[in-house]
This record gives sequence, structure tokens and C-alpha cells, in this order.
Amino acid sequence: MQYDQDRRQATNKKIMIVAGEASGDLHGSHVVRFMKRLDPTLRFYGVGGEKLREAGVDVIAESSHMAVVGLTEVLSKIGFILSVRRKLKQSFDEERPELVILIDYPDFNLPLAKAAHQRGIKVFYYISPQVWAWRKRRIYQIARWVDRMAVILPFEPMVYEKVDLDVRFVGHPLLDVMERNYTDRDARRIFGLREEIPTVALLPGSRESEVTKLLPEMLMAAELLKMKLPSVQFVMPRAAGLRRDLIASMIDASPVTISVVDNNVYDVIGVSDCAIVASGTATMETALLETPMIIIYKVSPFSYYMGRRIIRVDHIGMVNIIAGKRIVPEFIQGDAHADNMADEVYDLLTNDGRRERMKQDLKEIRTKLGSPGAAEKTARFAYELIS
Repeated sequence: MQYDQDRRQATNKKIMIVAGEASGDLHGSHVVRFMKRLDPTLRFYGVGGEKLREAGVDVIAESSHMAVVGLTEVLSKIGFILSVRRKLKQSFDEERPELVILIDYPDFNLPLAKAAHQRGIKVFYYISPQVWAWRKRRIYQIARWVDRMAVILPFEPMVYEKVDLDVRFVGHPLLDVMERNYTDRDARRIFGLREEIPTVALLPGSRESEVTKLLPEMLMAAELLKMKLPSVQFVMPRAAGLRRDLIASMIDASPVTISVVDNNVYDVIGVSDCAIVASGTATMETALLETPMIIIYKVSPFSYYMGRRIIRVDHIGMVNIIAGKRIVPEFIQGDAHADNMADEVYDLLTNDGRRERMKQDLKEIRTKLGSPGAAEKTARFAYELIS
């Protein structure tokens, strides 16, 4: 009995981290590494993927198994998602972490924040839920259950001014990771692309549910575009955790050749003249690389109907939200079909003036996102809660 008590007292500080999506897995991994520089004895466990595992986190549930888009899409995984949350709540009592770091993913994470707060465990939130777009009353729940929050969009601190919550703008984490591995020439050679040929990137997302909905429509758009512009070529990065056979089954059924590249998303976007991008993190990555694009979004009819009833924003693409105007075309739900995509991409590829104007607008996005160093600032901000 005494031995067990002494062993618990000697145990290093534990931190739970929860990243339910691929972007959170990436950004969280950098925060973990900086926190370990501050205190090498810290031990991390929680939900994540390859990046958090590489950073030394004991991953007890894979984020790739939990990432879904839309209300009806959640139903297919609800049993697994709830079982993971129960396991994490149990760990509050069994592991007694000093700190819980929650990254976005609010419908899963906010109940965890409440459970941790009720047990006297410090809660740190990184990357705010989009309370400025929908379900704004969550601001008060967040203020009640969260001790500190690091936000990545310049207007977000103002959203929380009405509540008593320590919120800091740390800059956008993509500014720290947007590095290409190859020159344009080397990238084209490695990816099997021809020189001086219009290149279009297809980015259907990182979740199987959205890829299944969007990639077939993208491939149809590619076929139509190829008819209008025979010289065009296509390239697609395969997101980590996305099954090769899922992509191959769809691409093999298309008459258009698609060069599929494992990872290297920044080089794929950077070497492309235009991109068709699923709404999400990839739109910001494409913007920061100043590659002209169109944004598409499609979920089940019921999910879309419910979303339109509660979401109050003029744009769905984060690029347009930050710009405060529509600088990038958006094709949502019924409008996200092959004809529209092909026509818009054709115009971008053949209208030099329009393409250059979009590049200039995208360049201005970077200036609004703060300075690099988001992960280090976030790590220090979080570590202060337990130091």
C-alpha cells in the first residue's frame, strides 16, 4: 500500500491531449515537443494519430477513426466515439492528469472539459471552436470549464471579450509548418508531372466520409476539364491515414490519369496552377502557398439542412471568412458538381488577370495571420498552468 502511494507520488506529471482530426494531430504534436523542451519529464497520453505518436504521446485512440463531417455521418461512428470519451473520462480518476489539452473538435471535447473541470483538473483549449459562426452560447460553457485558450485567428479574442476567460492570439500554426521539400522542377519530376503543362491539384480531404462524397465529383470535373483543355494534368496528395485502396478504387474507374502522391501536400499544392479543395484546413494551406483554388463542400442533405439553420456566416471557406469577402469561389452542396468545378477551374487557368488577382488576395491572408511561433507560444501558455 505504502509502495503504491510512493510510486504515484514519484510519477512524472501526466497530460492528456485530445486531437480528433488530422490537423489537430499535426498542430498538437508541435505543442507537445515544445512542452517537453520546457520539462522533459512530462508524460502525454490521449487521442491522436501518427504525428502525436511520433512526438511521444501514448495514443489510446486513433483520431482517423473519429473524424467525420456532418450530423448523419456521425451516426456510423457514434458507438466508437462515445466509448473513447468514456475511456478518457475514466482516466481522469485513474491517471489523474495535471492538465488536459483539447484541440478544436468541440462536440467531443467540451464534455471532456466539463468532466475535467469538475475533478479540479486544469483545462487548456487550443484552436477555438467556431463559436463566431454557430452555437454562440457555447462561449459561456467554454468560459466555465476552460482555464486558458490559445486562438489562431486574429478576430477571435474579441469574440470572448464578454466572458472571463484568459484568451491569447498565438498566430496560425500553419505559418510554422508550411515548408516545401522540393523545387518546382524537382517536384514535377518526382511526382511524374510534365514541365510547362497546366497542373490542377485535387484535395478531397483527409476523412474517408468526405473523400467518398467529393472525390468522384472531382474526378468527373477532371474528365470534363480534360475535354476543354487537353494539355491539363492532375495531381493528388494522399493524406496520412487515408487508405490507398479507397482512393485507387475511384481513380481506377476514371479515364483521366491522376498522379497520386503520398503526403508532400505542400509540394503538390505549390507546384500546381490551380486546386480543387475540400473545405477545411487544406484551404488555408493552399492560401498560404498562394495557389488559386475553388472550395467545395458537400454533406448529407439532412446535415446540410440542419447546418444552414444554425450556422450564421456569409462564407464557408476560412480563407473568405478571414478576408471578409469572397476571394475564392465556393461550391456548396448542390452546386458542388462537376460542371461547375470544371468551368471555374478552366476560367482560372485561362484568365491570367483573374488568377493573378486571386494570388494577390491570398498573399494578404498571410499578413493577417500573425507571426510564426504559434506552437512555442501555445506550449509556454499551457505549461504555465502546471509550473
